[in-house]
Amino acid sequence: MFQTQEARAARLTEPLLCKNRSAWLGIGYYFWDDAEDAIRWGNEAKRATGSFDVYESAINCESVLDTVFNEAHYRLWLAQIEKVGTHWYKKTGVKLTIRQLNDYFREKAVWTEVDGVLFQDLPQNQNYLLVVEFYYRKRIQLVAFKKAIVLSFTHYSNHICS
Repeated sequence: MFQTQEARAARLTEPLLCKNRSAWLGIGYYFWDDAEDAIRWGNEAKRATGSFDVYESAINCESVLDTVFNEAHYRLWLAQIEKVGTHWYKKTGVKLTIRQLNDYFREKAVWTEVDGVLFQDLPQNQNYLLVVEFYYRKRIQLVAFKKAIVLSFTHYSNHICS
């Protein structure tokens, strides 16, 4: 898997923790399944220094909730989100934000036995598709809640922002 970071004077030797509670899956170490997605992310979101690095990692996925390829994990994931979302809406009359969902899961320790989540989001950028408005390609991310499941971390490539 691949992590994208702004280029720095010295290359990283370990993944960086995303501390943004509004990130897709909360605080954690984020990785892309595909180098192409990691490079696109660098061009879209890692522009502060004018260039970015992509790092490659091996991840121990034994205790990762696989919502992409494992149907039972996906059904559990879906049920938990809908349960929390329904409860929140009935209580407040407004829809839950990603940040509120992540805070709820963290505060209630819903995922104590889970060290990470493999998740698919839906790309909205038509420039990356070969068929108009047909999102045929999975864009897969993993968030590791524990750095211990990141087994290796090596420099993969450097890019100038386009």
